[in-house]
Amino acid sequence: MTIPQYLLIAAGLLVPHAAYADECGDSVPCVVEDGSYRIEMPSSGSPKGVLVYFHGYKSSAEKQMQHRALVDVAHARGLAFAAVDGLNGTWSHPNAPGRFRDEKRFVGHVFDDLGVRFGFDQTNTLVGGFSQGASMAWYTLCQQGNRTAGAVTFSGVFWDPLPAPTDCVADMPPLVQIHGSADKTFPLSGRAIGSGFQQGNTFKSMAIIREQKICKPETTIQKVIGGIPCEVTPDCNRGEVALCIHDGGHQASPEHLDVALREIGF
Repeated sequence: MTIPQYLLIAAGLLVPHAAYADECGDSVPCVVEDGSYRIEMPSSGSPKGVLVYFHGYKSSAEKQMQHRALVDVAHARGLAFAAVDGLNGTWSHPNAPGRFRDEKRFVGHVFDDLGVRFGFDQTNTLVGGFSQGASMAWYTLCQQGNRTAGAVTFSGVFWDPLPAPTDCVADMPPLVQIHGSADKTFPLSGRAIGSGFQQGNTFKSMAIIREQKICKPETTIQKVIGGIPCEVTPDCNRGEVALCIHDGGHQASPEHLDVALREIGF
């Protein structure tokens, strides 16, 4: 049996950087099995964690790094920003139209690489994403949430058919989902994509996360986070779950990212 490199690091049997002679970062992609990602560190001080961000449909890691407002927010909060690269501008998560790669395996390689190269682990690795990239973040939480410390997602959730709660790991981290009530690209209720694919319902997707995280729905409270009304379930096994709905459209706001990162403790 092959022991994942991040476990070897945690056990003190492998030192970050020890497995690599090549360097990556900024404009140089970090190449892993099945794909690559780009990463940029804060300009001052050692990062206290990393935000692993999945881009939207028809974008790329390179283009995502050009959206400086989101990168700058992560840096201001002491986080490295890692943009993961989809294949053909899309993601092959469960029930997606594309079938180009085993995304669960690929993301596992990214997490391993972030550990070996930079020393990030499950205590300080966050995930985020926009639109279909948010869906990728959701499936990452469902499949490998035990390897993450929190999540902030915009305008995207699971796709139909939705997973059962027991399809997901039980120890998913705190989550803030931000969505616009006027979103027509990925509506709160989801929509059909072509003739055979369907974006999922945001409220039903949130219910799956809350159930598998062993939340107590009777403790759900109304809270304003960064000016957005949110339904927050604080009594969960690994921190709260929040659904925040603004009156805008399909967007990922740097201001909303900032307050959401603060909400989950970063």
